[in-house]
Amino acid sequence: MATRDPKNLPILYEDNALIVLNKPAGLSSEEGVPALLRESWSRPEAYVGAVHRLDTAVSGLMVYAKAPAAAADLSRQITRSQQFYARLDAGEAPEQAPPFVKRYRAVLAGGADEALPEAGVLRDYLFKDSRAGRVYPVSRPRKGVREAVLEYRLAAWVSTEAGPVSLAEITLHTGRTHQIRVQFASRKHPLWGDGKYGSRRKGALALQSAGLEFLHPLTGNPLSFSLPLPAGQPWALFSQN
Repeated sequence: MATRDPKNLPILYEDNALIVLNKPAGLSSEEGVPALLRESWSRPEAYVGAVHRLDTAVSGLMVYAKAPAAAADLSRQITRSQQFYARLDAGEAPEQAPPFVKRYRAVLAGGADEALPEAGVLRDYLFKDSRAGRVYPVSRPRKGVREAVLEYRLAAWVSTEAGPVSLAEITLHTGRTHQIRVQFASRKHPLWGDGKYGSRRKGALALQSAGLEFLHPLTGNPLSFSLPLPAGQPWALFSQN
């Protein structure tokens, strides 16, 4: 496996409590990024707290804590956001906004249809088969099954020789393994490049962590980060829309 130059790890923000970066696709969020950060700091024992994760094949925004207290605060924000969305999805109207928000972009097969309207909320029960390394939608709760909820909007679509593709903007309500990939694939709209879940398009997985909002763990000030569309295909299909 080729080594990566820690100087090329794109950092958007850093202070004594945390660091926000654009994780490249192909780099593990739980081991690869922390190792590169420690190397770049020349501090092999430095604390790097991973409070959320991205699949190795997924690129985009991540925040890491540089101290245990900061990690604990960010983790509490994630828990409060999960509680907010659980209440929202149960039909309640929470008064406060979620403190930790994750937004994604994905390129999907097809356009809006009966199974996938132009915008909406997707709810599924997902079962993770760890031995097979796959996640499956199931019809009802049982042992090992967890509910998955996300909201989405099809922001644009283009026609290609192999059929239409859409650019989806997504906000996660829950954070299940492969959630975005499985929920869209189960509606016959797999993500571009996701051969594991039925895509016929070759290339890298077209999924990006595009937006991140949270409160600074020391000051409480709101922080917001966003990324442009990645370069290359299939993202270039939407670069002029």
